[in-house]
Amino acid sequence: MPGAAVHVPVLAGRHVRLEPLSLAHVPGLCEVGLDPELWRITVSYVATPADMRRYVEAALADRDAGTAFPYAQVEVATGRVVGSTRLANWAPTHRRIEIGWTWIAPPWQRTAINTEAKLLLMTHAFESLLCQRVELKTDAINDRSRAAILRLGAVEEGTLRRHTVTDLGRTRDTVFFSVLSDEWPRVKAGLEARLLPR
Repeated sequence: MPGAAVHVPVLAGRHVRLEPLSLAHVPGLCEVGLDPELWRITVSYVATPADMRRYVEAALADRDAGTAFPYAQVEVATGRVVGSTRLANWAPTHRRIEIGWTWIAPPWQRTAINTEAKLLLMTHAFESLLCQRVELKTDAINDRSRAAILRLGAVEEGTLRRHTVTDLGRTRDTVFFSVLSDEWPRVKAGLEARLLPR
């Protein structure tokens, strides 16, 4: 419950293992995550190892406050950290949570890792936390992210104008999406189908 640190379980698939984020992941995250292009249109901006440590510390503070389940994304085949993601803004009274703060280093983009990570996170949200709503949001100018969220099976709900000021001082419009619990079986089947060997 918010106010007390949450238990963050390992979520493991065939392609990606979501490990509870810790400061021990910072070196691995720095190895793959200091590319300026990763942070060009995100709210946070991470350019140095010190920035990455602060990024992880902020995620852990949200975990300790009981509102977030932060993860390192680890490629199963190599054991290498390839990015980060989290369930956050948890509101158990309203049975609502958000998937976000997701980044994957370029060599692992457009692989099965993001699809499987979303499947693992949504399965935990709907089937363990018993949420009735999972939210996703992105910058209105991030066409690639918007398309990826729609491919997951989420429904676009609208745009909040001048919603967030980024670390670099730009004010962004934010597009909201959601998946509801009664839509989850369809979305889950679609994600599982995308992960089948071709």
